[in-house]
Amino acid sequence: MAKPTLNELAAFAAVAEHRSFRKAADAIGVSRSALSHALLGLEKNLGIRLLNRTTRSVSPTEAGTQLLTKIKPVLKELDTAIDTLAEARGAPAGTLRINANRSAARLLLREVVPQFLSRYPKVELDLVSEGRLVDIVDAGFDAGIRLAEAVPQDMIAVKLGDRVRFVAVASPTYLAHRPAPITPDDLHQHRCIRQRLPSGKRYSWEFSKHGQEIVIDVPGALTLDDNDLMVESAVNGLGVAYVPESFAKAAIESGRLVCVLADWCPPIPGLVLYYPGNRHVPSVLRAFIDVLKEAQLPGRPR
Repeated sequence: MAKPTLNELAAFAAVAEHRSFRKAADAIGVSRSALSHALLGLEKNLGIRLLNRTTRSVSPTEAGTQLLTKIKPVLKELDTAIDTLAEARGAPAGTLRINANRSAARLLLREVVPQFLSRYPKVELDLVSEGRLVDIVDAGFDAGIRLAEAVPQDMIAVKLGDRVRFVAVASPTYLAHRPAPITPDDLHQHRCIRQRLPSGKRYSWEFSKHGQEIVIDVPGALTLDDNDLMVESAVNGLGVAYVPESFAKAAIESGRLVCVLADWCPPIPGLVLYYPGNRHVPSVLRAFIDVLKEAQLPGRPR
């Protein structure tokens, strides 16, 4: 029996953890066909089936689960050892994978990313922008960027900028035909532009004042999944929208939109970069955090 190679074991671990050939192939940077071929060769050499495969799913067999339990610590230790060698060379190298929403990705691209890539030319940054909140460990990311309130409590968080504020806005034309809402409950008498989250669920609007918190599944005939489109729809008089203030700022300043329920819309903790606190922090991530802390991001004192 030929001994399995390190690449074959790493490929198996990726598929077993992601339970998907596509996700595993993306995570380790190979084609799905190459990954499938490597796994078939591994099972043939070992003489045992490691994965249950169907047209819709992949999962480890009992033998596969036992093997994964044994090799995961070894593979992690190997990654740590290699990363330590990179530190000894004095310059971080390799790939850094970060998952962020679109607003955070845009913020990083203005200053942080150019500085980071210029300072560390041997690093490849894989910045994935998506609205859906993912498990960064399970999806193979080194770090994620989201609003602080969405970050799991077992993560270490690094603040990016100032607090953020969601605001309820409507056009003067819309408000000319009906009284502006005074309390969140008044929204039940209005047309609201509702939001569909990346998960598929509809977002319930959240308000708070003097310790009182209200969550409302607002009424409305229009549901959108993009903040810019929601602002545009509100400007066109289609109803009340509830969006991050930064998206509506220009329309508010020009008088095309008016804030309502302002005293029910306090600021909340803003964006943070987060990563697991229970495992080795790669040198490339530490280097990125150093650049992030140096950057003059919005809301930081200059």
